[in-house]
Amino acid sequence: HFRVEESGGGMAQAGGSLRLSCTASGFTEDRYAIGWYRQGLGEDREGVSCITMGEGRTYIKDSLKGRFTISKDYAKKTAYLEMNNLTSDDTGVYYCGAVTDWTTIDEICKMPKYELEAWGQGTQVTVSA
Repeated sequence: HFRVEESGGGMAQAGGSLRLSCTASGFTEDRYAIGWYRQGLGEDREGVSCITMGEGRTYIKDSLKGRFTISKDYAKKTAYLEMNNLTSDDTGVYYCGAVTDWTTIDEICKMPKYELEAWGQGTQVTVSA
């Protein structure tokens, strides 16, 4: 049974930083990938950043490049999302998801929820001006 669990959300002031963690469990395959997604109030879910846990291939949404960084610790089965220079537009619920089958890394960040094999409960990120 595949599972992922997020941690690290909270409140930050504009210009501040937060680091989110997503830990996977139940994966028996070596090849899997983790993606970060977010949803602001009244907005559609969007893919933020994704990483393949073996090779470390990464994707970051264009508008977030330079501020957000994704990394991994394969042994800990954990992917990290480092978010810097936060703005109020970054406020939302951040979810992580995982998948074992994909073609390209950017495809993972564009997958609808039902295509992901594991989905977390989400962690709230609130950025105050």
